[in-house]
Amino acid sequence: MLNLIQKDDLKEYTLSSQWVDYENPEIQKKARELSLDLDGLELVENIYHFVRDEIDHSMDAGQDRVTFKASNVLKEGHGICFAKSNLLAALLRFDGVPTGFCYQRLVHEDGFLVHGLNAAYIKGKWVRMDARGNYQGIDAQFSLGEEKLAFPIQDAGEEDYPYIYSHPDSRVTDALVHSENVEEAYRNIPTSLTY
Repeated sequence: MLNLIQKDDLKEYTLSSQWVDYENPEIQKKARELSLDLDGLELVENIYHFVRDEIDHSMDAGQDRVTFKASNVLKEGHGICFAKSNLLAALLRFDGVPTGFCYQRLVHEDGFLVHGLNAAYIKGKWVRMDARGNYQGIDAQFSLGEEKLAFPIQDAGEEDYPYIYSHPDSRVTDALVHSENVEEAYRNIPTSLTY
C-alpha cells in the first residue's frame, strides 16, 4: 500500500480557493442537494458517484472546451481528470470533508502524462478515489479497503506520487489555463512531477 504524505494541518484540506471555489452559490446548492439527509461515509460516496457518473470526462464525451475551476466544471457538466478532481474537492470540502489532490504518472500513447485524482480524510485515514469516470474498461470505484482507481499502476515508468496536496499542482493548472482546447491541454499536461 502507498504510504501517503500529507500536510500536518487538516484545515489546509478544507479551504476554498481559486480552483476549488466552494463559495460559489451553485457549488453550495449542489453540495446541499447531494448531502440531503446523508452524513459521513454515505455523503462522501454520494458526492463521489455524482462527479464520477454525472459529470462527463471531456475526452469520453467529445467535448473540446477546457474546464478547470470547480464551478465551471459543474456548470459545463464535463472536465478532464484534473477538473473533475477540483469539483469533487469543492463539494466534499463544502461539507467539511478534508480533501486533497493526488497524482499518478501513466503511460500515454508513446510517452507519459500525469493523471489527477483525490484523497479524502474518512474515518481517521486518507482514502484515495478517482472520479475520472468509467469508460471502455475503466472501472474506478469508491472503496475504503482496496483501492479501485481508474488506472492501477502497471507499466515500467508509471508511478503513484505519494503526496496529498491541499491545492492542485501549479504545473497542472498552468498547463490547463494556457490551453485553448482539450487536445492542446493533453499536449501541455506534464509528463511527470518531480518533488
